[in-house]
Amino acid sequence: MITHGREAGQQRGGTVETWATWTTQGIRAGHGGVLTEELGAITGDLTLHTTWVDGEARITIQYTGAQDWFTVVGSPVTVTDETAARNLHQAMVEATKAGGGAHVPS
Repeated sequence: MITHGREAGQQRGGTVETWATWTTQGIRAGHGGVLTEELGAITGDLTLHTTWVDGEARITIQYTGAQDWFTVVGSPVTVTDETAARNLHQAMVEATKAGGGAHVPS
């Protein structure tokens, strides 16, 4: 399941902030899982979340249904536009499925 949220042109502190988010639930991690900053590798049924705000993408992951989120190794990354951020999210979904100590693609 993929959910998407978007709000463009939100005013904050005199600047215009653009952002978008994507969440994909129920990803079965491949052997070796996904590398996180906090726990090392995690495996199993995972949920991936990407937040893109003003040129920076932050990618986090959790065990599906859990409350705690963990930073994927390599996050945050500079991403110039919303389309590129969406593509990065999808690349991370595929990397999660592949496993092998997946991290944010560069």
